[in-house]
Amino acid sequence: MRPRPATVALPVAVVRAVESSAMSALPDGMLMQRAATAVALSAGTMLREITGRVTGSRVVLLVGSGDNGGDALFAGARLATRGARVDAVLVADRWHEQGAEALRRSGGRFVSAGDPLAHDLLAAAELLAAADLVVDGILGIGGHGALREPAASLAAIAREIDVSVLSVDLPSGVDADTGEVSDPMRAIRADRTVVLGVLKPGLLIGAGSALAGDLEVADIGLNLEGLDPCDTVMRVDHQAAARAFVRPVAGDDKYSRGVVGLSTGSELYPGAAVLSAGGARHGIAGYVRYFGPAHAAVVAAWPDTVARPGRAGLGGRAQCWVVGSGRGTDEDARLAILDAASQAGPLVLDADALTLIADDPDVRAAVSSRAGVTVITPHDGEFARLAGVPVGADRLGSARSLARAWGAVVLLKGSATIVTAPSGAAYVTVAAPPELATAGSGDVLAGLIGSVLAHHQARAVIDHDTAARLVAAAAHVHGVAGALAVGPGRAITSTDVLTALPAAVSQVRGWARADT
Repeated sequence: MRPRPATVALPVAVVRAVESSAMSALPDGMLMQRAATAVALSAGTMLREITGRVTGSRVVLLVGSGDNGGDALFAGARLATRGARVDAVLVADRWHEQGAEALRRSGGRFVSAGDPLAHDLLAAAELLAAADLVVDGILGIGGHGALREPAASLAAIAREIDVSVLSVDLPSGVDADTGEVSDPMRAIRADRTVVLGVLKPGLLIGAGSALAGDLEVADIGLNLEGLDPCDTVMRVDHQAAARAFVRPVAGDDKYSRGVVGLSTGSELYPGAAVLSAGGARHGIAGYVRYFGPAHAAVVAAWPDTVARPGRAGLGGRAQCWVVGSGRGTDEDARLAILDAASQAGPLVLDADALTLIADDPDVRAAVSSRAGVTVITPHDGEFARLAGVPVGADRLGSARSLARAWGAVVLLKGSATIVTAPSGAAYVTVAAPPELATAGSGDVLAGLIGSVLAHHQARAVIDHDTAARLVAAAAHVHGVAGALAVGPGRAITSTDVLTALPAAVSQVRGWARADT
């Protein structure tokens, strides 16, 4: 099945290779014409949203020296032929000549931004202030670092006057591979980005995701088949998540649907056990077992959960174990990890369990030597303890490095959740609202992950690459539950997220396709 352009992100080096292959098979300049058409269509849609029309609207192009500038110029020519007034502000000492000629022939006008203190910059600023829409074609995927003058001043002016901005491929000033923005005040903040052919990781992760606005992926005919999974980053959407959140089938029983075991919570933090067990029971496993000091609280909250004190039974029947989440770091918690690590099925380590594997050589050895799938779920602080270094600006690269070092699936928490396998396969989900950053949210997620892994492990033994896809799907559904819980601007708690999980699962399942 051909990858959907809206769900796959490629690093710059691979994008260049894919584009080169496409250009070699097309007439000269055809790929840019396809890109320009996509930009013009997106700009036209925005103009109708803003002013109700294209004819008579005012469009300003910010034009750099590269192909993005050419895309913007050709798109501007198309808009001008539809009756828009188009002004191109040239921010470099060279530009795409054929694109500029096309705009001239269509009646477009040109302004050179010149020196930041010169009259020309003031003229450009006046154009921006009168514009209905600004098209950002300053830098492309090869751009690095903050915008230089005069582009930096123009970006600041556009931000100050709050004019609507459409970026071509990615906002100028954003690193396409990492999402790093070295200076947010010297970068374009877009309302929408028309992505050409395929997503770039920097649109999904890091500070770049906050500057990209709405993402509109335009299919310009790039061949995305046969890609190395280690070169791709998959954006999880409802359709992809639906492949993991399968429905029960005739003949299923509670065991065939999967048994998830939990050793979470403590006398000090019984709520963590309740939340993780709730996440597990609202997932797709058929049976939830709990062993630990918070067993009474778990049974009181969820009488359909089998709960017992202590560690006795951790060797019992379960396709996946979840350990950590408020369990503490005492000797009993340490032994719980060792017991669970000795089992063959997937093991999810969250919160306190991550502290133990980072600090205790014996626990670390037991986990790293497992033959079965291991999943670790760090936030930035836990990542630093596990890796010995901070996450840094390249969150995707950092997550991949940790997955290789630990031989585990890594779920790196953040505004965009990143999931990576030791092979380098990677997923990103951006469904979660900021309100999901609330106490106990990770406990719910850990239980949900365990439920999904247990179900699929009951069907067939899963490897790390499969587990990474399933973990990413669980993170996506968790984010959807957060969005449903927030609703029209509510403040939420983790119990709200838990309550919204069944609706989130139902919403995602509605996107299931017969051919996936």
